[in-house]
Amino acid sequence: MTASHLVRATATATIAALLLAGCSRDTDRETGAEAPSTPERATAAVDFELPDAQRYHRMATYPVYLNAPADRRDDETVAEISTVTPDGNTVIYTDAAGKRIGFLDVRDPANPVGQGTLSLSELGNADDQPTSVAAVGEYVLVVVDTTGGDFTNPSGRVDVVRVADRSRVHSVELGGQPDSIAVADNGAFAAIAIENQRDEEFTPPGGAEGGLPQPPTGFVALLDLTGAPQAWTPRRVDFDVETARAAGLDTPEDLEPEYVSINSRSQVAVTLQENNGIAIIDGRTGVVEQIFSAGSQSVSGIDTAEDGRVDQSGAITDTPREPDAIGWIGERHVATANEGDWKGGTRGWTIFDAGTGEVTWDAGNSIEQLAVRTGLHIEDRAESKGPEPEGLAITEIGGRPVALVASERSNFVAVYDVGDVAAPRFRQILPTTAGPEGILPVPARDLLVISTEADDAEAGVRAAVNVYGFGEQFAALGGRPPFPSIVSGDVDGTPIPWGALGALTADPADENRLYTSTDNAYGPSRILGIDLTRTPALIDTELPITDGGEPVALDVEGLAAQPDGGFVLAVEGEEGLGNQLVFVAADGTIQTRVSLPSDVAENLGGQGFEGVAVDGDAVWVAVQREVKTDPKGVARLGRYSPADDRWEWFGYPLDTTDAEGDWIGLSEIQVHDGSLLILERDKLNGPDARVKAIYRVSLPTEQGNVQVLPKTLARNLLPDLQAGRGYTQEKVEGFAVAGNGNLYVVTDNDGLDDANGETVFLDLGPAREALGG
Repeated sequence: MTASHLVRATATATIAALLLAGCSRDTDRETGAEAPSTPERATAAVDFELPDAQRYHRMATYPVYLNAPADRRDDETVAEISTVTPDGNTVIYTDAAGKRIGFLDVRDPANPVGQGTLSLSELGNADDQPTSVAAVGEYVLVVVDTTGGDFTNPSGRVDVVRVADRSRVHSVELGGQPDSIAVADNGAFAAIAIENQRDEEFTPPGGAEGGLPQPPTGFVALLDLTGAPQAWTPRRVDFDVETARAAGLDTPEDLEPEYVSINSRSQVAVTLQENNGIAIIDGRTGVVEQIFSAGSQSVSGIDTAEDGRVDQSGAITDTPREPDAIGWIGERHVATANEGDWKGGTRGWTIFDAGTGEVTWDAGNSIEQLAVRTGLHIEDRAESKGPEPEGLAITEIGGRPVALVASERSNFVAVYDVGDVAAPRFRQILPTTAGPEGILPVPARDLLVISTEADDAEAGVRAAVNVYGFGEQFAALGGRPPFPSIVSGDVDGTPIPWGALGALTADPADENRLYTSTDNAYGPSRILGIDLTRTPALIDTELPITDGGEPVALDVEGLAAQPDGGFVLAVEGEEGLGNQLVFVAADGTIQTRVSLPSDVAENLGGQGFEGVAVDGDAVWVAVQREVKTDPKGVARLGRYSPADDRWEWFGYPLDTTDAEGDWIGLSEIQVHDGSLLILERDKLNGPDARVKAIYRVSLPTEQGNVQVLPKTLARNLLPDLQAGRGYTQEKVEGFAVAGNGNLYVVTDNDGLDDANGETVFLDLGPAREALGG
């Protein structure tokens, strides 16, 4: 008898007792069932529900690789900054990775149509890169960086392109490397930030690698737009070094303008990101009216350690804001997204009095807390700049100013009412594809366009143009369910951290509750309780899993609540021998571990246990992929009997796709109405997704010998996942039928690792109807 078998054999009586008699528990007053002791319930700190007439509705997610030349669709293809033609019908975006600009027809915002691209090689040199675009009348101004890596000799230009035939009618040399562009509301001029960016691999004398100064210094170009394009000429606006020094800017001898915005009085606000400063310019005269420091901020209640756990007890002290995007709120105030660069980044956004430079309001830790509550916290950026607010735009809705703030790393845009600049009011969070960069309100059509810059074809994470419509007129066409569909509550002002949900199980003692768990994307392991009576569904309890009194980190892929208390976990190992059934008491204490039989474990790769279900005195498991000794295309379902420590194995026939590199696997198993329900999925996402489905398998009556069991389709989940009008998620991994009879499904967001991070939690209604009878 092997050592692992000895462990299982000596634990057999204990496991059987757990299944038959339950663990320490309380009694539910209504059902009489004995339930696990309830941890402290969290409360909803943010109201995410809004009437249809007062919210943005997601209309479409258009992956821009679909608009690229057919032979370049597997290359990096992004959408960074976008503009829209005056009629609001054509979005034009920059694709620096592809060295082109793209055109997208949004006359029907629910069904954008790609209109192809214009390569920069047709406008100049194949190595040129577009940095920004702005529509003016029948033209689009294409801001082009022509530096080509020679940081000491930066150069750039603006190409004036007629939208109708995409021909260049004029080109304006800028005398430096440009970044962003903004056009005055009256169309009289454009402002362009000439950054003359630093070389991040160069070390200046006496400085640090990538630091300043690295001359030449930057400036702002004002491009007069009077008359025909051939007459458009730039004016250069330089900054006084001593004035910048007196204002407390970092390295004022090398200023680097990053982002520009223009108000109704033709004042240009400019961020000097690396210098931690802001300048105000009179766009009509070119006079620099004001330069002030963006200042520093101390922020507490954030995660500052990249350690695989979300520890919100960290803080940053006196950190420079280093703002990126900027926008005017009226004529007196500016708002900045404080992404940070080489020295700073305060994980939030700030409103300044543009006349005095004083801080009117600062977001503190609220952006990061918003990410945690919605499952969008990115742990591998905890030590750097967290969610990194980078993009920002100001628009108006119902006569009130609204700020739109984009988190580059956590992949969302937060919406705030800033009618009271001293007390902004959170309104809504909008999910995006990875790396939101450009935020483009289209107020004439009540639209919002968000372009994203992160693209990885191999991982299936593709950049996109995300289209939203505001108000009731878009409600019927908007995605369902609205985001967020699941959030966490707060305990003592701190949100319960979560993400990477790969398991669901019904609460035996409460028909309107489920349990879920995070996998090893976040640790230590916890069992989370979900209140289904709230909209969105609310994670309001967390139960740490402990061994010998110490928290443990397990790759929990399956979870089953026992009828009389406690839980069974399906824990996936890095290799076959690491896969275990883990029996946990109602207080989270690990009581017993059961390993796989050696003949199975030794022939199992990195994809092992994925789902678990309790059926009377037996435990069912789903193994994600084939055991090496089994036929290709056949995964295993296992039935474990604790009473005699016996495993039985059955075969499950996997679907196939014709996609190169794809594979099909199992994600969840449940026992329902005398059958096994199996969740099966491919590795594809977005427009390529093919297999996301629940199948029904009859409970076998005979002893298992790996015979293949026939399956029937219970529900194709692809339409449900596509109904949200987002990027179709790859990892639909958990489902359960709650005590209330409804079928619930959840996706695993992988902790934002090679994923856009959105979690989709679906209530598909009565299971008898949702599963085809």
